[in-house]
Amino acid sequence: MYYANVSQQLPHTSRVIEVTGNGKVMANPNYVQIQIEVQTRGKNVQEAQQENAIIMNRVIQSLLALHIPRENIQTAFYTISPVYDYEDGKQIFKDYEVTNAITVKVKNTSQIGEIIDTAVENGANRISSIQFNIDNVDAYYQQALSLALQNAQMKATTIAETMHLPLQPQPIEIVEELEKAPVLYRSMAMVDSKISTPIEQGQIAINATVRVKFQY
Repeated sequence: MYYANVSQQLPHTSRVIEVTGNGKVMANPNYVQIQIEVQTRGKNVQEAQQENAIIMNRVIQSLLALHIPRENIQTAFYTISPVYDYEDGKQIFKDYEVTNAITVKVKNTSQIGEIIDTAVENGANRISSIQFNIDNVDAYYQQALSLALQNAQMKATTIAETMHLPLQPQPIEIVEELEKAPVLYRSMAMVDSKISTPIEQGQIAINATVRVKFQY
């Protein structure tokens, strides 16, 4: 009677090394977005709105005088909210609060301190956000992605060489992990009337991450 070799009939078991590759590219931001707000209060909502409009128009005109293009100034939000006090567990109406927020896109990042000071001098009472950004961030991300793949290959090779495994050079699966858009700096700005507000732009880190599987 003939018996087949059992070991020859067993299917080949695929063995896999899975690694995570990381890549990072540093870049200088080429524009900044500042969110400037004007908040006013009043017992009468129309009066609070009117005061807010007068101040915000003055702020916008002062920014235009700094040669900020009008198309780079955009309304972010506009809200009207009642404000209440609480006494002995009772809600008591105090006044209305009107908030008008604009975002200002600035190409000349060295001008940020001057813009903040000018806006505050003309009635803005809140700088709620400063965000440094890059116009062509995708080009930097592609570089980071390439570095992440190289990093994954190096990790897999190191593991295989250390464990004496016959690593296959071509990966069988690559999964790109999506990263959040890079934001370098977000802050509340404090202004001294005698000293220009110092803002340091630094650099933005653009990161890429991949999960890669190799057979051995």
